Amino acid sequence: MSPVNRFDDAVTARAVIDDTGRVLRWNEGARRLLGHPAAEVVGRPVAGLLACRAEGALVDFGGDRWGGTLALRHRDGRVLSVWVQAHRRLPADGPPLYLAAAPVEVGTVQTDDPLFRAALTQSPCAMMIYDEGLRLHGVNDAMAALMEMPPARIRGLRPTDLDGEPQTAEFENHMRRVLTTGRGYDMHAHLKAAGEIRAHAWLARIAPLTDPEGRIRGVCVSAHDFTEQHLARERLLLVNEASVRIGTTLDVTRTAQELADVCVPALADFVSVDLLDAREPGAEHAGPPAPPVTLRRAAHQSITPGCPEALARPGQTDLYPVGSPQADSLATGRSIVAAMPTGEDADRFRAWDEARFRRVRELGVHATLSVPLQARGTTLGVAVFTRYQRPEPFTHDDVLLAEDVTARAAVCIDNARRYSRERETTLTLQRSLLPRSLPPTAAVQAASRYLPAARSGVGGDWFDVIPLSGMRVAMVVGDVVGHGIQASATMGRLRTAVRTLADIDLAPDELLTHLDDLVLRLSDESGGDGTGEVGATCLYAVYDPVSRRCTVARAGHPPPVLVPPDGPPRHVPLPSGPPLGLGGLPFESTEFELGEGTVLAFYTDGLVESRDRDVDAGHRLLCEALARPAGSLEETCDRVLHTLLPPGGAADDVALLLARTRGLPPSRVATWDVPADPALVAPIRKQVLDQLSAWALLEASFTVELVVSELVTNAIRYGAPPIRLRLIHDATTLICEVSDTNHTAPHLRRAKTWDEGGRGLLLVAQLTQRWGSRHTTEGKTIWAELGLLEEE
Repeated sequence: MSPVNRFDDAVTARAVIDDTGRVLRWNEGARRLLGHPAAEVVGRPVAGLLACRAEGALVDFGGDRWGGTLALRHRDGRVLSVWVQAHRRLPADGPPLYLAAAPVEVGTVQTDDPLFRAALTQSPCAMMIYDEGLRLHGVNDAMAALMEMPPARIRGLRPTDLDGEPQTAEFENHMRRVLTTGRGYDMHAHLKAAGEIRAHAWLARIAPLTDPEGRIRGVCVSAHDFTEQHLARERLLLVNEASVRIGTTLDVTRTAQELADVCVPALADFVSVDLLDAREPGAEHAGPPAPPVTLRRAAHQSITPGCPEALARPGQTDLYPVGSPQADSLATGRSIVAAMPTGEDADRFRAWDEARFRRVRELGVHATLSVPLQARGTTLGVAVFTRYQRPEPFTHDDVLLAEDVTARAAVCIDNARRYSRERETTLTLQRSLLPRSLPPTAAVQAASRYLPAARSGVGGDWFDVIPLSGMRVAMVVGDVVGHGIQASATMGRLRTAVRTLADIDLAPDELLTHLDDLVLRLSDESGGDGTGEVGATCLYAVYDPVSRRCTVARAGHPPPVLVPPDGPPRHVPLPSGPPLGLGGLPFESTEFELGEGTVLAFYTDGLVESRDRDVDAGHRLLCEALARPAGSLEETCDRVLHTLLPPGGAADDVALLLARTRGLPPSRVATWDVPADPALVAPIRKQVLDQLSAWALLEASFTVELVVSELVTNAIRYGAPPIRLRLIHDATTLICEVSDTNHTAPHLRRAKTWDEGGRGLLLVAQLTQRWGSRHTTEGKTIWAELGLLEEE
């Protein structure tokens, strides 16, 4: 079938009129009807064609459609009574236009037309018949009732003559395709029939009509209202969407926002989610709150940008009194549908919240649905669904749908609350087990950071700075496998063990060996088979500011990054060592010298590992961040975290420890070789007093003289040569060390009344702040630390 010019069809009179009343287009059918050629009409007011100005002559059919009988003046002077159908069209650019149409050959098609009679016989529902030119032949009674238009007045018109909606043009194109192909077509549309307050879902079945010879003579359109089926499918889709979109995170606020987002505009024009403040642990199953109740706004969403309906912003609280739908819904534990209050109820509403009352009136809110959020016997809050643009009230099916969606959301919110509570508990435990602040030492200046994992929760990362004897310092960083309270508890036990082992001045490799045994015992206690049920990695370093040497050993942990004062950062080459918990494998230490001002960066693998990059790229970024100059170690820590961690946080927890080394000047250290002769102790004391005088520490000479005399005498009597005495002077501390080659360490004991000896170490312990012994490769060292008063 060849295409036809629908506007220039001579069977139907058509005219296009602008919003000022001027005629823009005039077709051949209009000339046949009124006798005026297009040249005489186009550009002139359409009022000139009216024989009289009858008020109310047109009937409003809704949807910018009008129709009625008008008295029009023929070119020869006759007055014709013509039924005119008109509707408004909105072009893509420019002002609105109006299409007026009227059939020229009215009455030429009779109700006994074979096509119309066949359609009436074959179709049991509302239908209409169109001929090959897509001109309406007729409608049955069911269709006439839906259209609310006189059937005789619309015969001969095309669909686009009756309605200017885009769906109507699409409908006409589908009918033309059916005429061309001979194959039927089902079209789905969402339209509001005449006299209805809301649009219905329609299925238009377009089928070809043929004559006895098989030629296509027209199309039959039957309309089926499947609104209920459509709504049921939409409800099912909303439930499915809610199961996918709600609960994507374990964040309470985000989950509440997902509930509001899913339900707008599918279920309501505005949705607010208000939650009760979290109860204390153990009170989850308390009864529903009694009104008045205070709720905190968690989220809201609106079809209007900016949410003008909301008087409370997220995070703000609001008080809901007795009689409010929110309070009643929480008290009864069931959904409440409420209409706009009137009379005394309206007065109570205004007295409760004047601003809310005015906002409801301004927006035209006509229905609200309050649904309590309940999960595992706990009332969490209430979700309120509001309609003001959608004219229809909430139905029973709407209530069931809202309850289903909110029930899913309530479980997710409860899960998020429980997770948040457990996470906060674990964080509290973690913070209590980590050092609150790093101790000040003469050996290093240190700064640290700890960040829990963004998603998987708190893990077992830890760090520590431990002062040792001889002004040395130990730096440790470790990572327990797993997350949660168990990992944090294991971390606390390992950190305590490291501090205990550090107090006896074990070498780094020996300390890791003892720590490995502890992890094996923890695995046995946890019910494992001893093959690593509890696993961890650890790095332990000891720095001596006197010799400026550092000794490091690691157990499966990433090596530190060394940043010299005048060079690029580099990784310290260390023997890897097995992770803790494997057992039976040795650990090795590496010793190297550090220049003063060197920065050592200790970290856990959560800092350099990421889903978006490999480990090597993470190490390169770490070195680049450490290479850039900074005013302080605190600023460097912040820059490292900002450079390596994504905006949403790391997938694993992160521990970072930076230490800038300091060296003790040789002028602050004095060393003497002591002959193994008790008679020479007095000259040694004299040399010590001379050194104290040089250091301006004569006020401590009495105590130092006693300590030196006792320690040197014990070394001569019980130790083995060579014997060496060393004094180390810091701003606030004086350390006395006596070393010999005997590996037997002294023990403090209480001397009996008549014992001639045994009181020396007791005297040392009373006169000094701390004392102790440490084993060395050559023997042992006995040390004592004295505190010095700072001069005013």
